[in-house]
Amino acid sequence: MNRDNAIQRLGSADEPWDLLVIGGGATGFGAAVDAAARGYRTVLVEQGDFAKGTSSRSTKLAHGGVRYLRSGEFGLVRGALRERGLMARNAPHLVSRRGFVIPIYRWLDLPLYGLGLKVYEWLSGRLSFGASRVLSVAETRRLLPTVKSAGLRGGVLYFDGQFDDARLALALARTAEAKGAVVVNYARVERLLKTDGRLAGAVVVDQETGRPLTVKARAVLNATGIFTDEIRRLDDPAIDPMLAFSSGVHLTLDRSFLPGDEALMIPQTNDGRVLFAVPWQDHVIIGTTDEPRTTAELEPRPLESEVRFLLEHANDYLTKSVSRADVLSVSTGLRPLVRKGNTAATATLSRDHVIAVSSAGLVTITGGKWTSYRKMAEDAVTRAAEVGGLTPRAAATEALGLHGAGRPGESVPTGRFAQYGSDAAAIERMIAHEPALGRALHPRLPICPAEVRWAARHEMARTVEDVLSRRTRVLLLDARAAREVAPAIADLLARELGRDPAWIATQLSDFTALARHHLPDETPYPPEAGAARVA
Repeated sequence: MNRDNAIQRLGSADEPWDLLVIGGGATGFGAAVDAAARGYRTVLVEQGDFAKGTSSRSTKLAHGGVRYLRSGEFGLVRGALRERGLMARNAPHLVSRRGFVIPIYRWLDLPLYGLGLKVYEWLSGRLSFGASRVLSVAETRRLLPTVKSAGLRGGVLYFDGQFDDARLALALARTAEAKGAVVVNYARVERLLKTDGRLAGAVVVDQETGRPLTVKARAVLNATGIFTDEIRRLDDPAIDPMLAFSSGVHLTLDRSFLPGDEALMIPQTNDGRVLFAVPWQDHVIIGTTDEPRTTAELEPRPLESEVRFLLEHANDYLTKSVSRADVLSVSTGLRPLVRKGNTAATATLSRDHVIAVSSAGLVTITGGKWTSYRKMAEDAVTRAAEVGGLTPRAAATEALGLHGAGRPGESVPTGRFAQYGSDAAAIERMIAHEPALGRALHPRLPICPAEVRWAARHEMARTVEDVLSRRTRVLLLDARAAREVAPAIADLLARELGRDPAWIATQLSDFTALARHHLPDETPYPPEAGAARVA
Protein backbone atom coordinates (compact mmCIF):
# COMPACT_ATOMS: atom_id res chain seq x y z
CA MET A 1 0.00 0.00 0.00
CA ASN A 2 1.26 3.45 -0.93
CA ARG A 3 -0.52 6.46 0.52
CA ASP A 4 0.64 8.97 -2.09
CA ASN A 5 -0.72 6.77 -4.86
CA ALA A 6 -3.98 6.26 -2.97
CA ILE A 7 -4.47 10.00 -2.45
CA GLN A 8 -3.76 10.61 -6.14
CA ARG A 9 -6.38 8.04 -7.16
CA LEU A 10 -8.85 9.44 -4.66
CA GLY A 11 -8.55 12.97 -6.01
CA SER A 12 -8.49 12.19 -9.72
CA ALA A 13 -11.43 9.83 -10.20
CA ASP A 14 -13.44 10.91 -13.25
CA GLU A 15 -16.63 9.06 -12.35
CA PRO A 16 -18.35 8.31 -9.05
CA TRP A 17 -17.18 5.35 -7.01
CA ASP A 18 -19.71 2.61 -6.46
CA LEU A 19 -19.17 2.65 -2.71
CA LEU A 20 -17.50 5.04 -0.29
CA VAL A 21 -16.77 3.38 3.05
CA ILE A 22 -16.16 5.74 5.96
CA GLY A 23 -14.17 4.08 8.74
CA GLY A 24 -11.01 1.98 8.70
CA GLY A 25 -11.69 -0.49 11.47
CA ALA A 26 -12.89 -4.09 11.44
CA THR A 27 -16.31 -3.43 9.92
CA GLY A 28 -15.16 -0.81 7.43
CA PHE A 29 -12.35 -2.96 6.07
CA GLY A 30 -14.61 -5.98 6.04
CA ALA A 31 -17.02 -3.97 3.89
CA ALA A 32 -14.24 -2.75 1.58
CA VAL A 33 -13.05 -6.33 1.03
CA ASP A 34 -16.59 -7.57 0.46
CA ALA A 35 -17.48 -4.79 -1.98
CA ALA A 36 -14.23 -5.00 -3.94
CA ALA A 37 -14.54 -8.80 -4.13
CA ARG A 38 -17.99 -8.35 -5.69
CA GLY A 39 -16.45 -6.09 -8.32
CA TYR A 40 -17.74 -2.76 -7.00
CA ARG A 41 -15.43 0.26 -7.38
CA THR A 42 -14.67 0.92 -3.74
CA VAL A 43 -12.87 3.55 -1.70
CA LEU A 44 -12.31 3.60 2.07
CA VAL A 45 -11.22 6.60 4.14
CA GLU A 46 -10.20 6.68 7.80
CA GLN A 47 -9.79 9.87 9.87
CA GLY A 48 -6.80 8.51 11.79
CA ASP A 49 -4.66 5.44 11.31
CA PHE A 50 -6.15 2.12 10.30
CA ALA A 51 -7.68 0.34 13.33
CA LYS A 52 -6.55 3.14 15.65
CA GLY A 53 -9.75 2.96 17.67
CA THR A 54 -11.65 0.03 19.14
CA SER A 55 -10.48 -2.40 16.45
CA SER A 56 -6.92 -2.54 17.84
CA ARG A 57 -7.93 -2.60 21.53
CA SER A 58 -9.85 -5.85 21.87
CA THR A 59 -9.20 -8.84 24.13
CA LYS A 60 -7.65 -10.50 21.04
CA LEU A 61 -10.28 -13.25 21.08
CA ALA A 62 -12.18 -14.69 18.12
CA HIS A 63 -15.09 -16.20 19.99
CA GLY A 64 -18.78 -16.94 20.06
CA GLY A 65 -19.38 -15.33 23.42
CA VAL A 66 -19.72 -17.95 26.15
CA ARG A 67 -21.50 -15.50 28.43
CA TYR A 68 -24.37 -15.01 25.96
CA LEU A 69 -25.43 -18.60 26.63
CA ARG A 70 -26.60 -17.43 30.06
CA SER A 71 -29.14 -15.11 28.43
CA GLY A 72 -30.24 -17.69 25.88
CA GLU A 73 -28.84 -15.85 22.82
CA PHE A 74 -28.08 -19.09 21.00
CA GLY A 75 -28.52 -17.63 17.52
CA LEU A 76 -25.99 -14.88 18.26
CA VAL A 77 -23.51 -17.43 19.62
CA ARG A 78 -23.99 -19.88 16.73
CA GLY A 79 -23.44 -17.14 14.16
CA ALA A 80 -20.31 -15.85 15.89
CA LEU A 81 -18.88 -19.36 16.21
CA ARG A 82 -19.35 -19.92 12.50
CA GLU A 83 -17.55 -16.66 11.75
CA ARG A 84 -14.79 -17.67 14.18
CA GLY A 85 -14.20 -20.77 12.09
CA LEU A 86 -14.11 -18.76 8.86
CA MET A 87 -11.62 -16.32 10.39
CA ALA A 88 -9.27 -19.16 11.25
CA ARG A 89 -9.62 -20.67 7.78
CA ASN A 90 -9.15 -17.41 5.88
CA ALA A 91 -6.35 -15.94 8.01
CA PRO A 92 -4.49 -18.90 9.56
CA HIS A 93 -1.36 -16.77 10.08
CA LEU A 94 -3.25 -14.46 12.43
CA VAL A 95 -6.00 -16.59 14.00
CA SER A 96 -5.23 -19.66 16.10
CA ARG A 97 -6.80 -21.97 18.67
CA ARG A 98 -6.33 -21.29 22.37
CA GLY A 99 -7.36 -23.47 25.29
CA PHE A 100 -9.33 -21.78 28.10
CA VAL A 101 -9.72 -23.18 31.60
CA ILE A 102 -12.51 -22.20 33.98
CA PRO A 103 -11.36 -23.02 37.52
CA ILE A 104 -14.28 -24.29 39.61
CA TYR A 105 -14.60 -23.53 43.32
CA ARG A 106 -18.16 -24.82 43.87
CA TRP A 107 -19.13 -28.45 43.24
CA LEU A 108 -22.40 -27.54 41.51
CA ASP A 109 -20.54 -25.43 38.94
CA LEU A 110 -18.67 -28.43 37.51
CA PRO A 111 -21.69 -30.02 35.79
CA LEU A 112 -23.21 -26.59 35.07
CA TYR A 113 -20.25 -25.24 33.14
CA GLY A 114 -19.38 -28.65 31.76
CA LEU A 115 -22.80 -28.89 30.14
CA GLY A 116 -22.83 -25.25 29.03
CA LEU A 117 -19.53 -25.61 27.22
CA LYS A 118 -20.70 -28.81 25.54
CA VAL A 119 -23.57 -26.72 24.14
CA TYR A 120 -21.04 -24.06 23.08
CA GLU A 121 -18.99 -26.71 21.26
CA TRP A 122 -22.11 -28.21 19.67
CA LEU A 123 -23.20 -24.80 18.35
CA SER A 124 -19.92 -24.47 16.43
CA GLY A 125 -20.80 -27.55 14.34
CA ARG A 126 -18.23 -28.67 11.78
CA LEU A 127 -16.12 -25.56 12.54
CA SER A 128 -15.50 -26.70 16.11
CA PHE A 129 -12.12 -25.84 17.63
CA GLY A 130 -12.08 -28.97 19.81
CA ALA A 131 -13.98 -30.87 22.46
CA SER A 132 -14.43 -29.38 25.91
CA ARG A 133 -14.01 -31.54 29.02
CA VAL A 134 -14.23 -31.47 32.79
CA LEU A 135 -10.86 -31.42 34.59
CA SER A 136 -9.74 -32.82 37.90
CA VAL A 137 -8.08 -30.59 40.49
CA ALA A 138 -4.67 -31.94 39.47
CA GLU A 139 -5.30 -31.31 35.77
CA THR A 140 -6.54 -27.79 36.48
CA ARG A 141 -3.43 -26.98 38.49
CA ARG A 142 -1.21 -28.43 35.76
CA LEU A 143 -2.81 -26.29 33.06
CA LEU A 144 -3.01 -23.17 35.27
CA PRO A 145 0.14 -23.39 37.44
CA THR A 146 -0.46 -20.02 39.12
CA VAL A 147 -4.18 -20.37 39.87
CA LYS A 148 -5.14 -20.36 43.56
CA SER A 149 -5.77 -23.89 44.76
CA ALA A 150 -7.57 -23.21 48.07
CA GLY A 151 -11.10 -24.56 47.62
CA LEU A 152 -10.44 -25.62 44.01
CA ARG A 153 -12.86 -28.38 42.93
CA GLY A 154 -11.62 -28.90 39.38
CA GLY A 155 -12.07 -27.06 36.12
CA VAL A 156 -13.52 -27.07 32.63
CA LEU A 157 -11.36 -26.86 29.50
CA TYR A 158 -12.75 -25.48 26.25
CA PHE A 159 -11.28 -23.97 23.08
CA ASP A 160 -11.75 -20.62 21.40
CA GLY A 161 -9.84 -18.45 18.96
CA GLN A 162 -7.11 -15.88 19.47
CA PHE A 163 -5.85 -13.32 16.97
CA ASP A 164 -3.92 -10.11 16.46
CA ASP A 165 -6.62 -7.50 15.86
CA ALA A 166 -4.54 -4.67 14.35
CA ARG A 167 -2.60 -7.04 12.10
CA LEU A 168 -5.86 -8.60 10.89
CA ALA A 169 -7.17 -5.11 10.04
CA LEU A 170 -4.01 -4.53 7.98
CA ALA A 171 -4.49 -7.88 6.25
CA LEU A 172 -8.01 -6.78 5.33
CA ALA A 173 -6.71 -3.44 4.07
CA ARG A 174 -4.19 -5.11 1.80
CA THR A 175 -6.77 -7.63 0.62
CA ALA A 176 -9.15 -4.82 -0.29
CA GLU A 177 -6.40 -3.03 -2.19
CA ALA A 178 -5.45 -6.23 -4.02
CA LYS A 179 -9.08 -6.51 -5.13
CA GLY A 180 -8.97 -2.99 -6.57
CA ALA A 181 -10.16 -0.81 -3.68
CA VAL A 182 -8.46 2.43 -2.68
CA VAL A 183 -7.80 2.71 1.07
CA VAL A 184 -6.46 5.87 2.73
CA ASN A 185 -5.63 6.68 6.34
CA TYR A 186 -5.50 10.17 7.85
CA ALA A 187 -8.33 11.27 5.55
CA ARG A 188 -11.24 12.82 7.44
CA VAL A 189 -14.78 13.25 6.13
CA GLU A 190 -15.70 16.89 6.72
CA ARG A 191 -18.96 17.12 4.77
CA LEU A 192 -21.42 14.85 3.00
CA LEU A 193 -22.44 15.76 -0.55
CA LYS A 194 -26.07 15.63 -1.71
CA THR A 195 -27.78 15.95 -5.05
CA ASP A 196 -31.53 16.59 -5.01
CA GLY A 197 -31.63 15.50 -1.38
CA ARG A 198 -29.82 12.20 -2.00
CA LEU A 199 -26.35 11.37 -0.78
CA ALA A 200 -23.76 11.64 -3.55
CA GLY A 201 -20.40 11.40 -1.77
CA ALA A 202 -18.29 13.40 0.64
CA VAL A 203 -15.63 16.07 1.00
CA VAL A 204 -12.58 14.38 2.47
CA VAL A 205 -9.63 16.33 3.90
CA ASP A 206 -6.12 14.91 3.67
CA GLN A 207 -4.98 15.35 7.27
CA GLU A 208 -1.32 15.53 6.26
CA THR A 209 -1.64 18.38 3.76
CA GLY A 210 -5.00 19.96 4.61
CA ARG A 211 -6.10 19.46 0.99
CA PRO A 212 -9.84 18.87 0.51
CA LEU A 213 -10.85 16.14 -1.93
CA THR A 214 -14.28 15.68 -3.47
CA VAL A 215 -15.18 11.99 -3.47
CA LYS A 216 -18.37 11.21 -5.38
CA ALA A 217 -20.05 7.87 -4.77
CA ARG A 218 -23.29 6.10 -5.63
CA ALA A 219 -23.53 4.67 -2.12
CA VAL A 220 -22.00 5.75 1.19
CA LEU A 221 -21.49 3.38 4.11
CA ASN A 222 -20.94 4.73 7.61
CA ALA A 223 -18.81 2.14 9.45
CA THR A 224 -17.18 4.44 11.98
CA GLY A 225 -17.79 2.50 15.19
CA ILE A 226 -18.00 4.81 18.17
CA PHE A 227 -18.15 7.85 15.85
CA THR A 228 -21.25 6.54 14.06
CA ASP A 229 -23.48 9.31 15.33
CA GLU A 230 -21.02 12.03 14.29
CA ILE A 231 -21.24 10.94 10.66
CA ARG A 232 -25.01 10.58 10.95
CA ARG A 233 -25.18 14.22 12.14
CA LEU A 234 -23.37 15.34 9.00
CA ASP A 235 -26.35 13.86 7.15
CA ASP A 236 -29.00 15.12 9.56
CA PRO A 237 -28.03 17.36 12.51
CA ALA A 238 -31.34 16.61 14.27
CA ILE A 239 -31.01 12.83 14.51
CA ASP A 240 -31.28 11.01 17.82
CA PRO A 241 -28.15 9.05 18.82
CA MET A 242 -28.07 5.33 18.09
CA LEU A 243 -25.21 4.47 20.41
CA ALA A 244 -24.18 4.16 24.00
CA PHE A 245 -20.54 3.51 24.90
CA SER A 246 -18.81 1.01 27.12
CA SER A 247 -15.13 0.87 27.94
CA GLY A 248 -13.03 -2.27 27.84
CA VAL A 249 -9.72 -2.00 29.69
CA HIS A 250 -6.87 -4.52 29.44
CA LEU A 251 -3.68 -4.84 31.48
CA THR A 252 -0.52 -6.42 30.09
CA LEU A 253 1.65 -8.40 32.50
CA ASP A 254 4.82 -10.45 32.33
CA ARG A 255 4.32 -14.06 31.22
CA SER A 256 5.32 -15.36 34.66
CA PHE A 257 1.88 -14.45 36.01
CA LEU A 258 0.33 -17.18 33.81
CA PRO A 259 3.15 -19.40 32.50
CA GLY A 260 1.09 -22.21 30.98
CA ASP A 261 -0.31 -22.40 27.45
CA GLU A 262 -3.95 -22.16 28.49
CA ALA A 263 -5.90 -19.01 29.28
CA LEU A 264 -7.85 -18.40 32.49
CA MET A 265 -11.53 -17.56 32.16
CA ILE A 266 -13.79 -16.47 35.02
CA PRO A 267 -17.35 -16.47 33.63
CA GLN A 268 -18.83 -14.50 36.50
CA THR A 269 -16.96 -12.38 39.03
CA ASN A 270 -18.63 -11.30 42.26
CA ASP A 271 -20.27 -8.38 40.45
CA GLY A 272 -21.35 -10.43 37.42
CA ARG A 273 -18.62 -9.55 34.94
CA VAL A 274 -16.45 -11.84 32.82
CA LEU A 275 -12.69 -11.89 33.40
CA PHE A 276 -9.94 -13.27 31.15
CA ALA A 277 -6.22 -13.77 31.65
CA VAL A 278 -4.87 -14.72 28.25
CA PRO A 279 -1.33 -15.56 27.06
CA TRP A 280 -0.52 -13.36 24.07
CA GLN A 281 2.81 -12.70 22.35
CA ASP A 282 4.80 -14.03 25.32
CA HIS A 283 2.89 -11.76 27.73
CA VAL A 284 -0.41 -12.01 29.59
CA ILE A 285 -3.44 -9.81 28.93
CA ILE A 286 -5.99 -9.38 31.71
CA GLY A 287 -9.40 -7.95 30.92
CA THR A 288 -11.96 -6.75 30.43
CA THR A 289 -14.16 -4.12 32.03
CA ASP A 290 -17.60 -2.95 30.93
CA GLU A 291 -18.14 0.58 32.25
CA PRO A 292 -20.54 3.14 30.72
CA ARG A 293 -18.90 6.12 29.00
CA THR A 294 -20.61 9.32 27.92
CA THR A 295 -18.53 10.43 24.94
CA ALA A 296 -16.70 8.96 21.96
CA GLU A 297 -12.95 9.45 22.34
CA LEU A 298 -10.22 8.70 19.84
CA GLU A 299 -7.70 8.08 22.62
CA PRO A 300 -9.71 7.00 25.69
CA ARG A 301 -8.03 6.56 29.05
CA PRO A 302 -8.98 3.96 31.64
CA LEU A 303 -10.81 4.90 34.78
CA GLU A 304 -9.04 4.41 38.07
CA SER A 305 -11.86 2.11 39.15
CA GLU A 306 -11.30 -0.11 36.10
CA VAL A 307 -7.60 -0.56 36.75
CA ARG A 308 -8.33 -1.32 40.39
CA PHE A 309 -11.06 -3.82 39.45
CA LEU A 310 -8.70 -5.78 37.20
CA LEU A 311 -5.86 -5.80 39.73
CA GLU A 312 -8.10 -6.88 42.60
CA HIS A 313 -9.70 -9.70 40.61
CA ALA A 314 -6.39 -10.90 39.21
CA ASN A 315 -5.21 -11.21 42.81
CA ASP A 316 -8.38 -13.13 43.69
CA TYR A 317 -7.38 -15.94 41.32
CA LEU A 318 -3.59 -15.84 40.86
CA THR A 319 -1.01 -16.95 43.40
CA LYS A 320 1.52 -14.36 42.26
CA SER A 321 0.53 -10.96 43.59
CA VAL A 322 -0.12 -8.28 40.93
CA SER A 323 0.47 -4.59 41.68
CA ARG A 324 0.32 -1.42 39.58
CA ALA A 325 4.09 -1.55 39.17
CA ASP A 326 3.75 -4.95 37.47
CA VAL A 327 1.56 -3.55 34.70
CA LEU A 328 3.63 -3.22 31.52
CA SER A 329 0.87 -1.45 29.62
CA VAL A 330 -2.80 -0.61 29.94
CA SER A 331 -5.05 -0.10 26.93
CA THR A 332 -8.63 1.10 26.64
CA GLY A 333 -11.16 0.62 23.88
CA LEU A 334 -14.71 1.92 23.62
CA ARG A 335 -17.45 -0.41 22.38
CA PRO A 336 -20.28 0.98 20.20
CA LEU A 337 -23.44 -0.48 21.74
CA VAL A 338 -26.86 -0.09 20.17
CA ARG A 339 -29.19 1.71 22.55
CA LYS A 340 -32.27 0.03 23.99
CA GLY A 341 -34.32 2.70 25.68
CA ASN A 342 -32.34 4.66 28.25
CA THR A 343 -30.70 1.82 30.13
CA ALA A 344 -27.32 2.65 31.63
CA ALA A 345 -26.27 -0.98 32.04
CA THR A 346 -23.98 -1.41 29.06
CA ALA A 347 -23.56 -5.13 29.73
CA THR A 348 -27.22 -5.55 28.71
CA LEU A 349 -27.13 -3.48 25.51
CA SER A 350 -27.06 -5.19 22.13
CA ARG A 351 -23.78 -6.70 20.95
CA ASP A 352 -25.47 -7.66 17.67
CA HIS A 353 -25.19 -5.39 14.66
CA VAL A 354 -27.77 -3.00 13.28
CA ILE A 355 -28.08 -1.48 9.79
CA ALA A 356 -29.95 1.79 9.34
CA VAL A 357 -30.66 3.86 6.22
CA SER A 358 -31.41 7.58 6.38
CA SER A 359 -33.91 9.39 4.16
CA ALA A 360 -30.99 10.73 2.12
CA GLY A 361 -29.53 7.24 1.67
CA LEU A 362 -26.72 7.13 4.24
CA VAL A 363 -26.24 3.46 5.16
CA THR A 364 -25.00 2.99 8.71
CA ILE A 365 -23.79 -0.25 10.28
CA THR A 366 -22.91 -0.39 13.95
CA GLY A 367 -22.75 -2.70 16.94
CA GLY A 368 -21.45 -6.23 16.60
CA LYS A 369 -17.94 -7.42 17.43
CA TRP A 370 -14.66 -8.30 15.74
CA THR A 371 -15.48 -11.99 15.32
CA SER A 372 -18.56 -11.17 13.24
CA TYR A 373 -16.93 -8.54 11.03
CA ARG A 374 -17.27 -10.57 7.80
CA LYS A 375 -21.02 -11.22 8.15
CA MET A 376 -21.60 -7.62 9.22
CA ALA A 377 -19.76 -6.43 6.13
CA GLU A 378 -21.70 -8.77 3.86
CA ASP A 379 -25.03 -7.51 5.20
CA ALA A 380 -23.93 -3.87 4.98
CA VAL A 381 -22.65 -4.06 1.41
CA THR A 382 -25.78 -5.87 0.24
CA ARG A 383 -27.91 -3.09 1.72
CA ALA A 384 -25.67 -0.31 0.39
CA ALA A 385 -25.84 -1.80 -3.10
CA GLU A 386 -29.63 -1.75 -2.91
CA VAL A 387 -29.71 1.87 -1.72
CA GLY A 388 -27.17 3.00 -4.33
CA GLY A 389 -28.85 1.18 -7.19
CA LEU A 390 -25.77 -0.95 -7.88
CA THR A 391 -25.99 -4.11 -9.95
CA PRO A 392 -26.74 -6.94 -7.47
CA ARG A 393 -23.76 -9.26 -7.02
CA ALA A 394 -23.31 -12.15 -4.64
CA ALA A 395 -20.89 -11.90 -1.72
CA ALA A 396 -17.64 -13.82 -2.16
CA THR A 397 -15.79 -13.66 1.16
CA GLU A 398 -16.67 -16.91 2.94
CA ALA A 399 -13.71 -18.71 1.42
CA LEU A 400 -11.56 -15.68 0.56
CA GLY A 401 -8.07 -16.02 1.97
CA LEU A 402 -6.80 -12.74 3.38
CA HIS A 403 -3.48 -11.12 2.56
CA GLY A 404 -0.65 -13.13 4.10
CA ALA A 405 -2.57 -16.40 4.21
CA GLY A 406 -0.66 -17.78 1.25
CA ARG A 407 -1.99 -20.36 -1.19
CA PRO A 408 -4.49 -22.99 -0.03
CA GLY A 409 -2.69 -25.93 1.51
CA GLU A 410 0.51 -24.04 2.28
CA SER A 411 1.85 -24.35 5.81
CA VAL A 412 1.48 -21.37 8.13
CA PRO A 413 4.81 -19.54 8.65
CA THR A 414 6.40 -19.83 12.07
CA GLY A 415 9.22 -18.00 13.77
CA ARG A 416 10.14 -14.39 14.22
CA PHE A 417 7.91 -12.91 11.48
CA ALA A 418 5.02 -15.37 11.61
CA GLN A 419 2.44 -12.59 11.99
CA TYR A 420 3.31 -11.37 8.47
CA GLY A 421 2.26 -14.66 6.94
CA SER A 422 3.45 -15.04 3.36
CA ASP A 423 5.18 -11.64 3.59
CA ALA A 424 7.64 -13.08 6.13
CA ALA A 425 9.84 -14.40 3.32
CA ALA A 426 10.18 -10.92 1.82
CA ILE A 427 11.23 -9.46 5.17
CA GLU A 428 13.76 -12.23 5.64
CA ARG A 429 15.17 -11.56 2.15
CA MET A 430 15.49 -7.89 3.04
CA ILE A 431 17.53 -8.83 6.11
CA ALA A 432 19.65 -11.31 4.18
CA HIS A 433 20.57 -8.52 1.75
CA GLU A 434 21.20 -6.00 4.56
CA PRO A 435 21.86 -7.86 7.86
CA ALA A 436 21.75 -4.69 10.00
CA LEU A 437 18.01 -4.56 9.35
CA GLY A 438 17.56 -7.69 11.46
CA ARG A 439 19.20 -6.44 14.65
CA ALA A 440 17.04 -6.05 17.74
CA LEU A 441 16.23 -2.43 18.50
CA HIS A 442 15.54 -3.11 22.19
CA PRO A 443 16.38 -6.09 24.44
CA ARG A 444 12.78 -6.48 25.65
CA LEU A 445 11.00 -5.92 22.34
CA PRO A 446 10.33 -8.06 19.25
CA ILE A 447 11.09 -5.31 16.70
CA CYS A 448 13.88 -4.68 14.19
CA PRO A 449 14.61 -2.03 11.52
CA ALA A 450 13.30 -4.28 8.73
CA GLU A 451 9.81 -4.13 10.24
CA VAL A 452 9.89 -0.34 10.36
CA ARG A 453 10.92 -0.20 6.71
CA TRP A 454 8.22 -2.72 5.79
CA ALA A 455 5.58 -0.77 7.70
CA ALA A 456 6.46 2.47 5.90
CA ARG A 457 6.79 0.99 2.42
CA HIS A 458 3.98 -1.55 2.38
CA GLU A 459 1.57 -0.87 5.28
CA MET A 460 1.05 2.90 5.11
CA ALA A 461 2.59 3.64 8.54
CA ARG A 462 2.92 7.41 8.93
CA THR A 463 3.86 7.97 12.57
CA VAL A 464 5.90 6.46 15.37
CA GLU A 465 2.62 5.48 17.02
CA ASP A 466 1.48 3.67 13.87
CA VAL A 467 4.62 1.53 13.99
CA LEU A 468 4.77 0.86 17.72
CA SER A 469 1.06 0.46 18.41
CA ARG A 470 -0.44 -1.24 15.33
CA ARG A 471 2.14 -2.38 12.73
CA THR A 472 3.93 -3.98 15.66
CA ARG A 473 2.23 -4.35 19.06
CA VAL A 474 5.08 -2.99 21.13
CA LEU A 475 3.12 -0.26 22.93
CA LEU A 476 0.54 -2.79 24.13
CA LEU A 477 3.24 -5.20 25.30
CA ASP A 478 5.59 -2.85 27.18
CA ALA A 479 4.91 0.89 27.19
CA ARG A 480 8.18 1.76 28.95
CA ALA A 481 10.25 -0.14 26.44
CA ALA A 482 8.21 1.40 23.61
CA ARG A 483 9.06 4.87 24.93
CA GLU A 484 12.74 3.93 25.09
CA VAL A 485 12.85 2.65 21.51
CA ALA A 486 10.82 5.52 20.05
CA PRO A 487 13.85 7.68 19.03
CA ALA A 488 15.27 4.84 16.94
CA ILE A 489 11.87 4.29 15.30
CA ALA A 490 11.49 8.01 14.58
CA ASP A 491 14.90 8.16 12.88
CA LEU A 492 14.17 5.12 10.73
CA LEU A 493 10.70 6.31 9.78
CA ALA A 494 11.92 9.83 8.99
CA ARG A 495 14.38 8.38 6.49
CA GLU A 496 11.65 6.34 4.82
CA LEU A 497 9.13 9.19 4.65
CA GLY A 498 11.56 12.05 4.00
CA ARG A 499 10.81 13.92 7.22
CA ASP A 500 12.96 16.59 8.91
CA PRO A 501 14.30 16.92 12.50
CA ALA A 502 11.31 19.05 13.52
CA TRP A 503 8.98 16.19 12.54
CA ILE A 504 11.07 13.78 14.62
CA ALA A 505 10.89 16.07 17.65
CA THR A 506 7.10 16.38 17.37
CA GLN A 507 6.72 12.63 16.95
CA LEU A 508 8.78 11.90 20.05
CA SER A 509 6.89 14.45 22.13
CA ASP A 510 3.52 13.04 21.05
CA PHE A 511 4.54 9.43 21.58
CA THR A 512 6.10 10.08 24.99
CA ALA A 513 2.82 11.58 26.19
CA LEU A 514 0.86 8.65 24.74
CA ALA A 515 3.11 6.02 26.33
CA ARG A 516 2.77 7.69 29.72
CA HIS A 517 -1.01 7.22 29.55
CA HIS A 518 -0.42 3.47 29.18
CA LEU A 519 1.40 3.28 32.53
CA PRO A 520 -0.85 3.31 35.61
CA ASP A 521 2.04 3.89 38.03
CA GLU A 522 3.05 7.08 36.18
CA THR A 523 -0.31 8.66 35.36
CA PRO A 524 -3.28 9.41 37.62
CA TYR A 525 -6.42 8.22 35.89
CA PRO A 526 -9.83 9.92 36.13
CA PRO A 527 -12.13 8.33 38.72
CA GLU A 528 -15.20 8.66 36.50
CA ALA A 529 -16.13 8.72 32.81
CA GLY A 530 -16.87 11.82 30.78
CA ALA A 531 -13.57 13.12 29.43
CA ALA A 532 -13.82 15.27 26.34
CA ARG A 533 -13.37 13.68 22.94
CA VAL A 534 -9.92 14.01 21.41
CA ALA A 535 -10.26 14.65 17.67
